[in-house]
Amino acid sequence: MAGFWGKRKREEQLELEAQDADLAVRARTALVAADERIRVTTDELDFADAELGSEATEPLREALAAVRTHLAEAFRLHQLNHDHIPDTPDELRTRNGRIVQLCEWAEDLLDDRTAALAERIARARRAPEIIAGIRTDIGRLRARVPHARETVDRLAVRYASEALAQVDANPAEADQLLGFAEHSVGVAERRREAGQREQANLALEASAESVRRATTLLDAVETFEVEALRAESTLAAIVEDSRGDLVVALKEPHSPGVAQAIGELQTALASLPPAGVNTDPFTHLDRLREANSGLDAAIAAARERAARPIPPLEHVRHAIDDADRQLAVARDVIAGHRGWIGADARTRLAEAERTRQDLDRYLGEPAATAIVIGDDHREHAMAIARRAAALAGEALHLARRDIDSSRPQDPGQWGGPGGGPGWGGGGRRGGGSDVMGGILGGLVIGSILDGIFD
Repeated sequence: MAGFWGKRKREEQLELEAQDADLAVRARTALVAADERIRVTTDELDFADAELGSEATEPLREALAAVRTHLAEAFRLHQLNHDHIPDTPDELRTRNGRIVQLCEWAEDLLDDRTAALAERIARARRAPEIIAGIRTDIGRLRARVPHARETVDRLAVRYASEALAQVDANPAEADQLLGFAEHSVGVAERRREAGQREQANLALEASAESVRRATTLLDAVETFEVEALRAESTLAAIVEDSRGDLVVALKEPHSPGVAQAIGELQTALASLPPAGVNTDPFTHLDRLREANSGLDAAIAAARERAARPIPPLEHVRHAIDDADRQLAVARDVIAGHRGWIGADARTRLAEAERTRQDLDRYLGEPAATAIVIGDDHREHAMAIARRAAALAGEALHLARRDIDSSRPQDPGQWGGPGGGPGWGGGGRRGGGSDVMGGILGGLVIGSILDGIFD
């Protein structure tokens, strides 16, 4: 028996010694790899400094300093492993474990910091190509501005000014953005030629962002015309649905809540303008939707859930179409005025989009293309669709409020009527001032301002 335990102990000792030998090899290998990684990253830092400037590369520079400090500790521990003083196996094991830990930490930190710069460095290398692409985009978008103005003028004949408020200033604002983009890309070229890469990159980012926003604004004008027609079609369908809802509601027990909801829906229907009058289909849709929802809630409170009739499939489809239209309008407004939109509008839009996705998940297929919606799913599907539409409507209302509060009231400010030369001038209600201010404040700072106003 004693021989058995002695053999077992020797086997465990041999296994531990093998593990210690493997750890020692790992420590030496990790130390060499980390030291070499520092040398390579130092070269990469020099290149990044030349392309991006010292401010952009400061996090990597700090990481290198920290890694050198901790790697010095690892070298000191490795030296202790090989000095003339005998070490116990536990001491060697502890030091080698610490060496591996320090080296792995160093590699991970440098990986993280270099990865953060990789995309910007790649973009800096492609700067000439990006500049050429921006100039092409500016030319293409400038050709769209007159068409956008014509579209707004044509829409003004058919729709009320309240309906057009979300796009009527888009052509002027897009024209100002394109003027800023053209000037900024010129600044980027001059600063690159002067070796001022960091400032050149800032100007290039400003130019690219201006082009993106101008594209969104012009797209929104074209989208509005389609969405307005769709809104009119949806409005006609909802009017018919509402009248059918009233017929059903009048047969319900006339609780005070149901009577009040019926009155509100009748008032909303009576407020619709006659044919030939410029109208705001979006506002009327909102009113009818709110009145319909109120009537639904009142009926639900007045009778047992089991007695509620199943919504017709057509009503469900109209609710889904209305939610999609409202979401599309809210997305366009918020995307076209991103610098002016606050957290509340963005939050409502995100919640509306999440709710709309819930509807697709609930039905197990895209709701907009669903051919059949079962009787047991219609009521809940309509509730989800109306919830998404209501949230999108709130997002649009909040976005309009943010836009109105952000536009300066003094028409003489930069970008308003008679604005500075070279920037499109004539910006409606001084909107260009805020457009320019958002970009200048966020992207073009410091000495680059001298170049912009050369």
